[in-house]
Amino acid sequence: MARIGYARVSSGDQDLTIQQEQLTAAGCTIVRSEKVSGKSVNGRDELQTVMQFMRDGDELCVVRLDRLGRSPGTC
Repeated sequence: MARIGYARVSSGDQDLTIQQEQLTAAGCTIVRSEKVSGKSVNGRDELQTVMQFMRDGDELCVVRLDRLGRSPGTC
């Protein structure tokens, strides 16, 4: 079982460091991150990679649910 972290910020001038540190502190052995809008899953290559990589029993961790998308319909 792997604990995988996903960090996202909406724009290039925002910093991912705090999210990455929190995910590592939570025990994530893999942390993927990207700087892209959460408006849709289109163009979110790191999220797609994580979803394809995950296997039964793995855990996906995010700092806040809105890091996955703006609303449940975008995830």
